[in-house]
Amino acid sequence: MLKNYTITVNGVAYDVTVEENEGGLAAPVNVPRMEVPKAASKAAAPAGAQGSKKITAGAAGKIIKIDVKVGDTIKVGQSVGVIEMMKMENPIVSSYDGVVATVDTKEGAMVEAGQVLVTLN
Repeated sequence: MLKNYTITVNGVAYDVTVEENEGGLAAPVNVPRMEVPKAASKAAAPAGAQGSKKITAGAAGKIIKIDVKVGDTIKVGQSVGVIEMMKMENPIVSSYDGVVATVDTKEGAMVEAGQVLVTLN
């Protein structure tokens, strides 16, 4: 029996189909192997390295809200904005502590996966 699920990882939604096997456990069905990027290092940036930490879009979508401005101090897990992907609103959260150096997008902008949205010192 095939079952469909939507799983959200770091604000990115993935549609997954699984099939129950003989033991009643779910097993993946025709799932292409995907390379998952390794977590970025959280080491402190060298002094004067403006914008050395980048927060990027997890997938293509429309920026519907920006929660930060240049000079704001933010913490790991704090929202920097909201992106709409496939008619779903997803928070964009920081993977770093830091001070906002640049905001490289604006509300209403269409962005691509991997595009830099905010940089931090």
